[in-house]
Amino acid sequence: MCSVPVPIPGSPLGYTLVYALESPAGPVLVDAGWNHPDAWAALSGGLATLGIDVASVRGVVVTHFHPDHAGLAGQIRQESGAWIAMHEADAALVEYMHGMSDDAHTDFQAEMLKLAGAGADEIAAVNAGPSDSPRAAKADGASPHAAQAEGPSGGSRAAKAEGAGSRGRQVPAIPDRRLRDGDLIDLPGRKLRAVHTPGHTPGHICLHLEDADRLFTGDHVLPDITPHVGIYPYDRTDVNPLGDFLESLGRVGELGMLDALPAHEWIFPDVAARTAEIRHHHEEKLERLHAQLSECADPPTIWETAAMMTWNRPWADLPPALRGMAAGEAAAHLRALEARGAVRRLSDTGPVRFQAIES
Repeated sequence: MCSVPVPIPGSPLGYTLVYALESPAGPVLVDAGWNHPDAWAALSGGLATLGIDVASVRGVVVTHFHPDHAGLAGQIRQESGAWIAMHEADAALVEYMHGMSDDAHTDFQAEMLKLAGAGADEIAAVNAGPSDSPRAAKADGASPHAAQAEGPSGGSRAAKAEGAGSRGRQVPAIPDRRLRDGDLIDLPGRKLRAVHTPGHTPGHICLHLEDADRLFTGDHVLPDITPHVGIYPYDRTDVNPLGDFLESLGRVGELGMLDALPAHEWIFPDVAARTAEIRHHHEEKLERLHAQLSECADPPTIWETAAMMTWNRPWADLPPALRGMAAGEAAAHLRALEARGAVRRLSDTGPVRFQAIES
């Protein structure tokens, strides 16, 4: 199989790697790239260099619903009639996004930020829209990918056809096929199996090419950085995305020393070794956060917790949109500690707060 680097406008990551797998019935793509004219030109031109006409694409398997992965799937479908496949959990989110107006999205985000403890000025700044690259923050030297669905304004004709929000929200195309863990992808002559790896998103999947001992890892396992794992809304208690992410890493590690084909950076060997490194990174981060909470005279809000965590620049220098992302990641770490019995949630009045429980 071959890959095409598809640019992500304004992102330090640079590109999404879109993989093309040939089959007797036509090529199938893993991910599609960001919905933008420059990205479309790079994808269609790159495929042409590989001898693939976009019109011949049989299907697109999306590892997760984020716009740098699912954004161009709709335009590919328009050009070729290809099917789009996505895990059922992310497909449900895409349908929800299609039913949410820009005003409703703004109201939802404002209420979420209020529950996190953000002030009125901070809420207004976040809702004003992204003021920096959607992928510019780093947590402890490991960049958390954007969980929000906002992207640069404009976009290709597919963005308009598939329901992009008028304020720059990128809303992916609704998939034709919903995948579950263990499903085989419709790829004649090959054995490509979906592996559900929730954490970065509820429906993130890796794809195990069993006849070649390779694993398409999407954003779940990257060679140098780690993906953003957040909770949205921040105060949810019915989910534990960081716990899911760590379990998913363990599951992928059990697949053995497979070559990893990630959606960003570069191909690398021994995915199991990398999963162990990432798990260790997050365990250290959880321990450090618990120690910080133990030293707090007053239980902090989610927003205050995010402000005291370590990012790639001081909290005061983070653009508003990235502070919102950081709060989501802080919430995920607090929820993971709560699930382990290491913190308690205090939410009788006002924003939710968290208090360390000493063992």
